[in-house]
Amino acid sequence: MFILALFATLIERYTGYPQWLFAQIGHPVTWMGTLITWLEKQLNRQSDTFARRRLLGLFTLLVLLVATLLATFLAEVLLHLLLPWPLVILSLVFLASSLIAQNSLFRHVEAVADALETNGVVAGQEAVSLIVGRDTSVLDEAGVARAAIESLAENFSDGITAPVFWLAMLGVPGAAVYKAINTADSMIGHKNDRYRAFGWAAARLDDFVNLPASRITAFLFIAAAYMRGADWRGAYISMKRDAGRHRSPNAGWPESTMAGALGLSLAGPRHYAGTIVEDAFMNDSGRRDANAADIRAALRLARHASTLLIMLLVALAVVIG
Repeated sequence: MFILALFATLIERYTGYPQWLFAQIGHPVTWMGTLITWLEKQLNRQSDTFARRRLLGLFTLLVLLVATLLATFLAEVLLHLLLPWPLVILSLVFLASSLIAQNSLFRHVEAVADALETNGVVAGQEAVSLIVGRDTSVLDEAGVARAAIESLAENFSDGITAPVFWLAMLGVPGAAVYKAINTADSMIGHKNDRYRAFGWAAARLDDFVNLPASRITAFLFIAAAYMRGADWRGAYISMKRDAGRHRSPNAGWPESTMAGALGLSLAGPRHYAGTIVEDAFMNDSGRRDANAADIRAALRLARHASTLLIMLLVALAVVIG
């Protein structure tokens, strides 16, 4: 499992998911999203009681997870039946790599820095709107930069560490099920009138399956800060003090360590669909006047953390196999 996770992580980091393939058949996440959208339209009726909508949301999640497991199992069976074993291994590595998102994450975050530097705040707002769910039209330059860095920190855990962790633990089925849960949470796990009941199960399960990765990511960031000469002590202090103050049981871990390592203050109140969501600041004493240079510093730290994750997989593959 560790060898599979290692090669999948390496391939995805340097190649990403091929755009031509996405244009032809989409991506596993888009397939999951299509199923979630269809089920939600059929089952999430505003006229139903809160309890019934919660139950139907749980049913939706179970259908999604069963479908994901069956599809993954069928794919592995067909690969073994149709291909010689070297091609089976290569195919499984490619399939596993599609469940990791470091290449696209780094590109999207870097695009925000590029937009701020070349075309200003409005371009930065548009670029960051592709990776965050908040209202970006109210953000100034510092707000755009901080939003990009927060997204980088949180999505490093959700999009890189977590699928790699479950891939190493449970193989392709484990990573695929994780990705299904995470996709469901991103689509229906919101605390608004439409999804508070229907998305309850997806949100709670996503919190649970992300517990290991968020803590691992925090220590990867601290180690990366130490090796790059950033403020690793500040990262550790911020994590110990602030991680538990975040409204998410997981996002506070990577965000607080990233904030401490860069000397920034992240999180805090944010606008979602015209509503201000109150949240604690991570590293409250840090700077809030972030800019494109801070985004690039965060990217350097995240890329180094990714390298450390790969080195950890190499060590585990050698020791355990």
